[in-house]
Amino acid sequence: MFQAFEIGTFIIWTRLLFVVIGIWMATEFFLRVANSAHLSLQHFKEHGWWYISAFLLGGRGFSVISEYNVYFREPLRFLIFWDGSFSILGGAIGIGIVLYFVTRGHRTTFLQWLDALFPAATLGMVFEWLGAFFSGHNYGRPTDMFWGVTYDAMNVRYSVPIHPIQLYYALFFFFLTFVLLIIRKRSKRVGAETLVGIICASAATFVFEYFRGDFAIPVFATKIDFVLLLALFVSLGVFAALEQKISKQSGFLYELALAIIALGYLFSRPWLDLETYELRFSQLLAVLSLLATVVYVVDQRRRYPYL
Repeated sequence: MFQAFEIGTFIIWTRLLFVVIGIWMATEFFLRVANSAHLSLQHFKEHGWWYISAFLLGGRGFSVISEYNVYFREPLRFLIFWDGSFSILGGAIGIGIVLYFVTRGHRTTFLQWLDALFPAATLGMVFEWLGAFFSGHNYGRPTDMFWGVTYDAMNVRYSVPIHPIQLYYALFFFFLTFVLLIIRKRSKRVGAETLVGIICASAATFVFEYFRGDFAIPVFATKIDFVLLLALFVSLGVFAALEQKISKQSGFLYELALAIIALGYLFSRPWLDLETYELRFSQLLAVLSLLATVVYVVDQRRRYPYL
């Protein structure tokens, strides 16, 4: 492990150092990509504190959720930002939420901003996962592969070689960043980077999480859960496509029917004898983000066919 190093009387945590480097690189990259796409950056000066607050709260909030067992025992640790526990993905989501509301009246669409934000977030996560590797966080399961690594640390519960899952993620996001840049140069429609990025990132997350060995929030799901979830998002996409062609009353009845079906299934689910599969919470989020983003990109492309 290379969890920390000393410079004089100062102790610098390696995880925190990599997170800071990742934030710096991702910010520079995001601003350059946005500027090359002729997106106005003026609102960052006008609403700077909103962006900073959303970034810090989002990044810290996501990291607390991923390590809930630690912060549940010591709630005050949430305020100790310098421990290195910070999610660049959570920070990017916080930035995205503010962007959505701030740029609603602009000529540019939110999807254009997502195309600039997504590759910047993937670049930042390369350094975040490298920091997790050196500090022994988000570690993997035991493995017999020759590339397995061994940690001698209290926060790692295995003393045998384990999957360097952090390096899997770092290499994946590194190559994904370059792939998104290539797509950005060759794509003719807005949303290409977001669509390809979310599909690749969600699929990789769903697979890689099976190699994780640290504690996480368990989620128990069935095959029917995923089928109904997929059907729900498809129906929402159909509704978005037909929204301009149907009356408000028909739209309300359509949404009401979807809500009744979803609530009915959730209410009756405990009494159904269905085979369940244990997933990590991050895998469920990957599936939800994939479905929601695909629906959103398709809807935005339909609304703005000239982009």
